[in-house]
Amino acid sequence: MVKAIEITKVSIRDRLVVDADVRMSDPQDFDFSPRASIDGSTLSLRNEGDEEAATNFELDSDQMTTAERDRMLELRVKFSVEGMHGVLTHKTKNTRIAPNAKKLAEPRWKTLLPLVL
Repeated sequence: MVKAIEITKVSIRDRLVVDADVRMSDPQDFDFSPRASIDGSTLSLRNEGDEEAATNFELDSDQMTTAERDRMLELRVKFSVEGMHGVLTHKTKNTRIAPNAKKLAEPRWKTLLPLVL
């Protein structure tokens, strides 16, 4: 189950690109089906079937033009789990030269989403 969704950045490349941070409740939960919609000039991102975990972002005119033209967006998600992803206490200073370097996993996901206008 999704605990929280936050849009961190919206940019334009070939299409509208949305970067989001998603916090999951449990590390064994894989139920994430994002849905994107635009109401006026506000982009809304939510998980399907979960109305409480939603986020909004106000788009400018260039971003609105790109969204209306393509009717899709590229969603880049960085997942984290509450209580699992924190700060390491014994981290190797230079990870390139250490054979047993400790680094936290950063699960990332990229997809194309259709926009509901």
